[in-house]
Amino acid sequence: MKDIAIYGAGGFGKEVACLLNTINSVKPKWNLIGFFDDGILKGDKNEFGIVLGGIEDLNAYDKPLAIVFSIGTPSIVETLVGKINNTNLNFPNIIASDLFLLDEPSFSIGKGNLIMVQSLISYNVRIGDYNLLNCGVSLGHEVSMGSYNTMMSYVKISGAVKIGNANFFGVSSVVLQEIQIGNYTTIGTNSVIMRKTKDHTTYLGNPASEILKPKL
Repeated sequence: MKDIAIYGAGGFGKEVACLLNTINSVKPKWNLIGFFDDGILKGDKNEFGIVLGGIEDLNAYDKPLAIVFSIGTPSIVETLVGKINNTNLNFPNIIASDLFLLDEPSFSIGKGNLIMVQSLISYNVRIGDYNLLNCGVSLGHEVSMGSYNTMMSYVKISGAVKIGNANFFGVSSVVLQEIQIGNYTTIGTNSVIMRKTKDHTTYLGNPASEILKPKL
């Protein structure tokens, strides 16, 4: 079994620990040594392990170690990845054993991705690095996705959608077919995207509309 640590020791980190246990129940693969977290004191414990420190401790770790991020904010994950310089670390894809992958030969995926239970990926889907697909996410045919995107539970992405980097998709949000999602876009819970979005913009509603920032 390979040593692994979870970056993020909160509630979602505990869910990821449960996912690792579920993966191990099918075939033993991961030895969870603990957590890294910049907001929780080194030495604190939860029911799945101990907090080993923050980013400085991770960069000083002197043995081979796999890291999975359990953080739902895309910009935070992007920032952390930029600060990691330890060559002992690797970033595997952690994928639930029950992923329904319709066509494995046409599927491509980078590194550091986390795919939770009950997700479905269709034909000719391409995924970059450090993306989070929470429970029950569905990606339609020929979807392409960049890096650092977060999709909360039961997000539905229709066919031929193009997604850039560091976007956040709220619970049960929907993107209709052939829509382009750029970068740093936030899509609210239960919102339905029917047209191309703007970067650095929040959308809410069905159909979703841009949320304008108040003028100061």
